[in-house]
Amino acid sequence: MKLNPQKLQALTRERLQGMLRGLEKESLRSTPEGRLALTPHAAELGSPLTHPHITTDFSESQLELVTGVHTTAQQVIDELTEIHQEVYRVMGAHGDEMLWAASMPCGLPTDETIPLGRYGTSNIGRAKSVYRMGLGNRYGRRMQTISGIHYNWSLPGVSNAEYFGLIRNFRRHAFLLLYLFGASPAVCKTFVEGRVHGLQQLGDSGCMYLPYATSLRMGRLGYQSDAQSSLNVSYNSLQGYAASLHEALTGHYPPYEAIGVRNLGGEYNQLTTSLLQIENEFYGTIRPKRVIHQGERPLHALLERGVQYVEVRLMDLNPFIDVGIDAQTVRFLDLFLLHALCVDSPDDDPEEIDALRQNQHLMASRGREPGLRLQRQGQSVSMLAWAQEILDGMDALAATLDAWEGADHYAQALAAARHAVAHPETLPSARVLEEVRAHQDSFVRFIAQRSEQARATIGALPVSVERQAEFARMAEDSVQEQARIEAADTMPFEEFRQYYTSEERLLP
Repeated sequence: MKLNPQKLQALTRERLQGMLRGLEKESLRSTPEGRLALTPHAAELGSPLTHPHITTDFSESQLELVTGVHTTAQQVIDELTEIHQEVYRVMGAHGDEMLWAASMPCGLPTDETIPLGRYGTSNIGRAKSVYRMGLGNRYGRRMQTISGIHYNWSLPGVSNAEYFGLIRNFRRHAFLLLYLFGASPAVCKTFVEGRVHGLQQLGDSGCMYLPYATSLRMGRLGYQSDAQSSLNVSYNSLQGYAASLHEALTGHYPPYEAIGVRNLGGEYNQLTTSLLQIENEFYGTIRPKRVIHQGERPLHALLERGVQYVEVRLMDLNPFIDVGIDAQTVRFLDLFLLHALCVDSPDDDPEEIDALRQNQHLMASRGREPGLRLQRQGQSVSMLAWAQEILDGMDALAATLDAWEGADHYAQALAAARHAVAHPETLPSARVLEEVRAHQDSFVRFIAQRSEQARATIGALPVSVERQAEFARMAEDSVQEQARIEAADTMPFEEFRQYYTSEERLLP
């Protein structure tokens, strides 16, 4: 898979030095026994509505840690580690809770008792909670407790058309990331109780798994939706992508109309009855993104100002790494995205979109199966041969990046990927199953132990007094900002909901 010479030549030192990246990492709070912690978000961490680095995702029990934007892989990992230090410091003052080290959840209570995120009394805060209520009603709350890592990436001088070319190639080659970094081949039985799941039981401990799975999180049991499977979103242009989302955000969807916006008691079931309540509900492996203005809809921002960066959404938490991801993995993602940018990218079509969906499901459930074959341009091909072809195409990119860095970090990341392809027993998914078996066939027991080890290791790191004071200021500022937003609200919530979800706000 050869790089386009003109595109490679266009990767000047100045452009590569302007490459930016950031991380968003979700983690459940759990008890030492491996059960979901049902306590509120700690007040000392500030307001999850307005804090720039520490918020919650679907559940009040699910933290989301967000770094700033950085020019090197090590810088972004360093900041993610600092945020973890602050979270553990505050959690430690309240008891013995820990951050669950895996993407698939710990032991869960009944679906309706999983707490939704709470964001205060402002209209935007209430909208965030109602949106989560809608997710629970549409897909079940258990599915929403799955956690992952999102990687935000940009490069100067990339046009809308080039970003969408990158996205098309990323989707074609995403199977390789599931193979290399998938780390969720098993799950606690509480996640699948009452569901048709097709998993096998491992021993008598309540662990469910598939022997060759890489990422159950990215398979049929994870962030998938029968409703959204009808969305054949095209990535051939910004306009085509926007049109697909616009239809899903505004069209009628009878099953969700049957749920209704409000119940008979007047409480809200969801924000809207369309296929997607808001843009973030669309479950893609990668998204084109643009920083939005306050109150702006993401689709409006994209159409008005274009793609600013891409958000990679298929990375599992690696339970063998204390913060879930390391600098070497970040560097491989840099190579992977640059390769997707610099290889010619033909338009997609409905047949290819369907084949990519099937490839994703195969990789998630059977990715380490010997002899596995995938669909490529209408042909059945060896997964390993295709993977090797992609890796071979990254050599020149690794050399270019290492040359301006004055190191061999990217070459090392590429070598590690090649070794993993040749030695599937070293993959995170294989190692997780090995460790689960070593812990009396218990997924919960293994991940609880790893979570406790991560807490201890991060807690023992040197603490910057200045950085701790900075986090305290951010927490206080976020609480004041939430209060300011609440005080400024004058519109009744129902009027705000109709205004925020109105079709005219989607378009420039």
